Formats: sequence, structure tokens, C-alpha cells
Amino acid sequence: MSEYVPTIGLEIHAELKTKTKMFCSSSNDTNERRPNWNVCPICLAHPGTLPVVNREAVRKVLQVGLALQGTLADYTEFDRKNYFYPDLPKGYQISQFAYPLVSGGSLNGVQITRVHLEEDTASSMHDDATGATTIDHNRSGVPLMELVTEPVIHSAEDASAFARELQLLLRYLGASEANMEKGEMRVEANVSVQPRRPEGVGEPTKASALGTKVEIKNLNSFRAMERAVEYEIKRQQELLERGEEVAQETRGWNDTTSATFSQRVKEGSADYRYFPDPDIPSLKLPEIHEFDTTVLRKTLPELPSERRKRYVEMGVKSEDTELYVRDRRFGDFFEQVIESYSANAKEILLASNYIANDLVKVIRDMEGRDSEHQSETMGLASSPVDGIPISPEYFRMLIEMIFSGKISSRSAKDILSLFIATKKNPEEIAKENGLFLTNTVSDIEAVASEIIGKYPNVVADYRAGKAASLEYFIGQCMKSLKGAADPVVLREVLIRRLS
Repeated sequence: MSEYVPTIGLEIHAELKTKTKMFCSSSNDTNERRPNWNVCPICLAHPGTLPVVNREAVRKVLQVGLALQGTLADYTEFDRKNYFYPDLPKGYQISQFAYPLVSGGSLNGVQITRVHLEEDTASSMHDDATGATTIDHNRSGVPLMELVTEPVIHSAEDASAFARELQLLLRYLGASEANMEKGEMRVEANVSVQPRRPEGVGEPTKASALGTKVEIKNLNSFRAMERAVEYEIKRQQELLERGEEVAQETRGWNDTTSATFSQRVKEGSADYRYFPDPDIPSLKLPEIHEFDTTVLRKTLPELPSERRKRYVEMGVKSEDTELYVRDRRFGDFFEQVIESYSANAKEILLASNYIANDLVKVIRDMEGRDSEHQSETMGLASSPVDGIPISPEYFRMLIEMIFSGKISSRSAKDILSLFIATKKNPEEIAKENGLFLTNTVSDIEAVASEIIGKYPNVVADYRAGKAASLEYFIGQCMKSLKGAADPVVLREVLIRRLS
């Protein structure tokens, strides 16, 4: 057991999926490549302009709060967070301080402190060749949700698991695409290390329970976050072991050197001189119909945790459940395939097995041929069955053919591959290629006797306890029967004849 206890709190920013920016009518388009295109006097901070709150952005954050089982605010207001930086044209950021939209809640076993709404900054574009820095204001004023966790995470793996689950939740809600590689979701980790208390020592105060907090800024992938947190835990432990102090500061992460580096002394809330923005009216949320809790709750879709629970109760394997929850293509396809199987648990599980194994393999092979590089977010398709090369109706037909004993498991795999190539009806493919189970028990008995007679040495191996010998006989018999035999019946016949 380590002599030190790491503690991690996360601050996660997610750009919200709205038509316009937070306080103006400029387009919120993360795919725009023309610099300073989606701008207006408000998001460029021209004097005399007045911001207007984006109702859709507020609604999406309140939906997130409900999904997290947090407490929605009765009263909220926007504040000015004052600091100077080239990508902040006003010299302050419109954010929330004393009255966030959401307080409390939890996700993945991690307690949430708050969720609030603010505006994003512009983008600083650095040219390594010339050393010049330019500012693109397309992102300036984009609605930005900030979620802050309690400092209750104790490993890099758990921090990553929380961030992944939040990304999934935001996508289910339609609140954000949350693509980290596009900057739509950015993670900052607050890491501290404290010597482990000896047994028998009383509980510490909250202040003394944690070490000195170091913030790691703008981690742009889950893997980078894990590596940065692991490095920072080790760095702080080594400082403490040498009797040195850990400085409270903001650090960056260098993916090339796999190390954090000092950026600046960490600010406190007092440094930002928060005060209510006089240009934006405060909001009494229960008085606005669309922000009423009952109304909002009706807009929530089935959440990832609810979907997991439903699949587990259906008897779906845990690894298949996770596939269907995280990859909406396969989850929605599974739903459509089994919609008429509600009273037949065995058929549901059979369908799940063929989707999660055979169909997934076919599609992943197709994706691999199309692109050698797969991003972290690959597989979370936006449309229900995007990229599935077979219709739910035809796949259901294939499953029913297996379930009724018309085709073997081996034949089902062949039919699926042939369908991808020909797009023909699965029954038509089975008929044209002789894949229906046409051999009778007497046919199987005859072939089994013939094959057993050809390989007396393998018979001796089987009787000596070599289980692989039976699989050899099954393979030879299937080859002779052209795969058109019930594998269960074949196995029973061979065992009986070899005994």
C-alpha cells in the first residue's frame, strides 16, 4: 500500500450544441474553418452592445442537471469573471459564481459540486514557423457548460471513467457532441497528494485531508488525462519524499515529453473579482414554463445508466451491454431487431450474440479498410443505424433461421458475409448456396461412421482423453456434409459412436 493518498477533482467544460452563441445570434458552428466568420459586435465586445441569454443553452444545462439528479436552481444570475487575456475581448468572461444553474448530483459514483453556464473564449492560433499568434473569434461566445466534481476521485483510471461517462451522457441528451479532439469537451484535473494517516488517528478536517492542489489545464484526450494525472501524482509524491513543498500552481501537459510543466501561479476566486453582470437580468427559473422541472423531465431520453439496467435485466452479457450503450449504432440496431421478441428471451440473447460478435466484426473490418486511424470517439454514430450494412428485418430473418434449426451457426456466418457482398434476401442466399440443414439423422450417422473408420489413431486419442479429437471429427464430418448438418445432432452422434 502506498504511503500517499492522491485526490483528484475534475473541472470539465463542454461546448453546448445550440444553433446560436450564448449571448448573440451568431452561428454556433464548430466545423467553420474560415477564421472570424461567425462573429458580430456582441461576441467581438464592441462598446454599447447588450447580451441576450440563449434559452436553449439554459434548457440543456438544466436537462444535464436532472440527468445527474442534481438540484436545479430557483434563482440564478450571470456574473463577470474579470481577467485579461488576448482571447477574451471584453476583458472579462460572462460566467456564473454564487448562483449556478445546478448544484449537487452524481455520476459514476462521483459527487458533483455544481454545473453552471458561461461563454467560451476565442481561439489562439500559434504559428510555430513565424512565432506569430493570431486570434479567431468564431468560438468567442459559444455556450459553455462547466461541471465541477467534488475532490473524491483517487486514481487516474477513475477520473477517466467519469469523463467518458459524462461524454456519453451529454451525447445521449443531445447537449453536446463533446468531441475532445475538436475541443468541444476539455478536461482540467486538480490533483493533490497527502501522506496516508496512521491507523487510529482521528478524521482530519476537510482542509487538512487534502494536499496542495495543482491544476492541469486543457487535457485534450482521455489518454492524455490519465497520463497527466499519473505523472502529477508521482511528481508530487517525489517532492514530499524529499521534504519539499508542492507549489499551488497551474500546469500544462506536454504529450511529447510525457510530463507536466509549470504555467502560472494558481488564481483563487477573489482574483477574478466576480460581480453580477448588470446587463443580464437575473432569472427565477420556476416562473419560466419550459424550465419547470416537470416539463424538463418529460424531455429526457432514456439515459445510459437506464439502458444498461434494462439490458442486464434482459440477460444480455455485460460486455455486450456496454457495447450497445456506448455505440448507439449497435444499441439501436439491437433494439430494432428484437422488437418482436419480447416474449422470447432465448431469441433475444441469440440475436445479441450474433450482433455483438459476428456483425460487429464485419463492420469493424469494413471500417478498418476505410480508415487506418480510428479516433477515440469512433463508433458513436449520430444516426440510429448509421453504417449497419444489413436491415433489422433481414437480420431478424437470419436469427429466426438459426433459432428454428433451418441453418447452422457456421452457415449463418457465411450468409452474413454473402449478404454484405450481394444484398440478397438471407433465405435466398441459403437456398442458392445449399446452406439449409437438409441432412437427416441417418445421413449424419452414415458420414460419422465413415469418418471414424478412416482415422483409427484419432479414435484412440479421443478414448485416451484428448478432447480436441472430437472437434477434429466434427470438422471432418461438416466438411463432408457441406455444413448442412445440425452441429448439436452431429456432436451427439459422434460421442455415442466413439464411446
